[in-house]
Amino acid sequence: MMLYNRWAIALAFCLSGLAGYIDTIGFISLGGFFVSFMSGNTTRLGIELAGLKGGGIAVAGTVLGLFVCGVVTGSLAGHFAGRRRKSAVLSVVALALVAAATLDLLGFSFAGAVLLAFAMGAENGVFQRDGEVTIALTYMTGTLVKMGQRIAAALTGGPRLGWVRHFLLWIGLLTGCINGAIAHYLVGQGAVWLAALAAALFAAALPFVPLED
Repeated sequence: MMLYNRWAIALAFCLSGLAGYIDTIGFISLGGFFVSFMSGNTTRLGIELAGLKGGGIAVAGTVLGLFVCGVVTGSLAGHFAGRRRKSAVLSVVALALVAAATLDLLGFSFAGAVLLAFAMGAENGVFQRDGEVTIALTYMTGTLVKMGQRIAAALTGGPRLGWVRHFLLWIGLLTGCINGAIAHYLVGQGAVWLAALAAALFAAALPFVPLED
């Protein structure tokens, strides 16, 4: 994160919020399965396998598979888009969210909910260099570890504010989770439409924003 300018950090904050928003909606809709936090789903899969609960195994496996497919699709879209990589990846995210919201509107709520995992997998391709994710947008364990390391560095003579960017990313996710819970309470899974609009607006605006890559 230290290699990116303030515009990029602001974008990461917003997209982390988008991930928290969608993850909360998916978590509620799927009864405790995540659509962006795959470590949690792996734990759930292990529990379901130990209890031989076929329904839970199917849900966990489907979400994990769709997330990986989303990562692959987002990475390929970014690869072929070249300099417009971030916009291309966010276009994939927006389209996946529109598809998820449409499925729910047609009465296929479960299909719409699990498809959110595909969108969140794709979003991880926004900040990527040499095939590696440089800013994790949908999971915070690594971010919190880095924040802790930066705090330790500050206490031993390093940069005093080196931890702030990681903290902001975590706050972005938390804020998105709160907003997602409120939105789901008000309009249910239909709240995904707002996230789709946000992703589309970001995709359209990014070519005009001075981001460092």
